[in-house]
This record gives sequence, C-alpha cells and structure tokens, in this order.
Amino acid sequence: MTEEKRSGAFRTSIGGQALIEGILMRGPEKQAVVVRDQEGNLVEKVEELRLIRDRYPVLGLPLIRGTVNFLDSMVKGVKALMYSADFYPEEEAGQPSKFELWLEKHLSSKKLESVVVALAVVMGVGLSVFLFMVLPTVLTGAILYFFPGFPLWGRNLVEGLLKIAIFLLYLIVCSRQKDIYRVFQYHGAEHKTIFCYEARLPLTVENVRAQPRHHPRCGTSFLFVVIFVSIVFSSIVFGIWPMTNVWLRTLVHLLLLPLVVGVTYEFNRWVGRHDNGLTRILTAPGMWLQNFTTNEPDDSMIECAVRSLELVLPQETGKDTW
Repeated sequence: MTEEKRSGAFRTSIGGQALIEGILMRGPEKQAVVVRDQEGNLVEKVEELRLIRDRYPVLGLPLIRGTVNFLDSMVKGVKALMYSADFYPEEEAGQPSKFELWLEKHLSSKKLESVVVALAVVMGVGLSVFLFMVLPTVLTGAILYFFPGFPLWGRNLVEGLLKIAIFLLYLIVCSRQKDIYRVFQYHGAEHKTIFCYEARLPLTVENVRAQPRHHPRCGTSFLFVVIFVSIVFSSIVFGIWPMTNVWLRTLVHLLLLPLVVGVTYEFNRWVGRHDNGLTRILTAPGMWLQNFTTNEPDDSMIECAVRSLELVLPQETGKDTW
C-alpha cells in the first residue's frame, strides 16, 4: 500500500454500525443491513435513504445538521439492531405479559415497531444524559455541600474529570461483557473494510484483514468529543455566569447539548476529510478509546462487512467522497 493511499487521498462518507451478527452500512444513497443467520448464510436488506434535509433544507445547515443526523442515525440504528436480533431470538421466558398482549391487540406491527424504536431512542439518549451530564453534576454538587468554600473553577474541573472517568468506566464495563465481544468484532470488521475501500484496494478478506481497526470517524470518538466539547462549553458558560444550583446547572447542560452535538459533528467532518499531524493529535484520545469498542474480527465477519459496503456503493464514482 502506498503512502499516498494511506494518507487520505480518498476519504469516504460511508459509515456503519455493528449489529448482532451483522453490520449496518450507510452510503450516500442507500443503507444495507447484512446479517449472518444461524445457518451461516448472509441475509441482506437494502433500503433507499430518505433524508429529512431534502424536504427541509434548513436542517442541513452547519451546526443544525449534527443533531438531526445524530437522531436519524440512532433511529435507523435501533431499527437495524432489532432486525438483526430477530435472527437470534432468546429462549421463551414464559407467557407474554398483559401489557404485551394489550400492545399487540391495539397496535399494528408497524406502529408497535415505531413505539419500540421511539422508546429505545428516548431511553438511550436519556441514559447518556444521566450518566455523562446529570450524574457528574450531582456528584460535584456534593463538594459545595461538604466544602462550601470550594472554588467554582475547581468544581468545573472536577465535573469535567468525572464525565471523562464515567465514560471510560462505561466503555470498560461494556467491553467486558461476553455477548458484546462479538458485536465489537463486527465493529472492527466495519472499520477495516472502510479503510480498505479508502485505500482503493480490492475488497477481499485478505486486504481487509491487513487494515487497522481504529477509525477517526468512529462513534466512540464522536461520543468522546461530545463530552470534551461539553466540558469546554460549560466551563465557559459557568465561568461567565457562576451557578451553584445542581438542577440549574443540569438545565444549562441540556440547553447546550444541541450546540455541543452540532460542533462535534462539524469537527468529525473536518477530521474525516484531512489526515495530517494536527488531526492525528486531535483524534488520538478517541482512537485510543476504540481499544475498548473494537476487536479483531474473523474472516466470516469481514465477509459480512465487505458485502454490506458493496451494497451501498454509489453508482456515480466519487459521490461518497468527503
């Protein structure tokens, strides 16, 4: 592989997500879900992308598009995860509950799926907000309770360090889960396949296997940058307008969240288009964190990743270039 190809002569906007025994890959025109079923066969599902910014152009503007794309990715990701889970159903735990029977009776399968997806997205966002915003704020609030003279800048510093520590602990705990290990292997296969494609190499198992498993546009890196940007923004705001009330600080964090996600999205787009000393330094922490969320895949996982990427390649060459 030449240095020119490795240095980013071509950067694709195609990205993906690891599923249960499969991968969701999203291109500029369509997305594909490829799952390996219990018989070992690859099952494919391809859909044309309908982007909300095509109907409402204002939602595609910088800073605004970050939050819109983040929520859209979460919805599509949850749907794909539910689809992949259907191939590996859990053993029956007993009779359905009255609530489950009520849902099946009053909602169609499509409406029921929409309800489940909406609940999953709300719970996912809610858990993230609680762990990385509310919890650190509440914990640092105890500092002023026990140490009334503690300086506000010190509280801001401790709150920021707690956010990073909780995020790191969360990744470590997830990486130790046995069922998650294979999902993170598929995550590694997704990254390797995209690297191989960006290097303009034939998409073979041998070529993909040789690629690195850490990618600068990974969701893990995105979440880390979200936390870092939120620390910077909240430190500036609380430095100008000192606030000690826990719930008021939490409210400010929530109000800042769309801006934080928007800035992070633009940052990821910028580092995704460039490969130089500065971008490598800026992405180094997020790349290191991928040691917890990506594992080396086996050949069957690479085959799944390759197929999912092939299904979303645009007909027009270069349409997916960043």
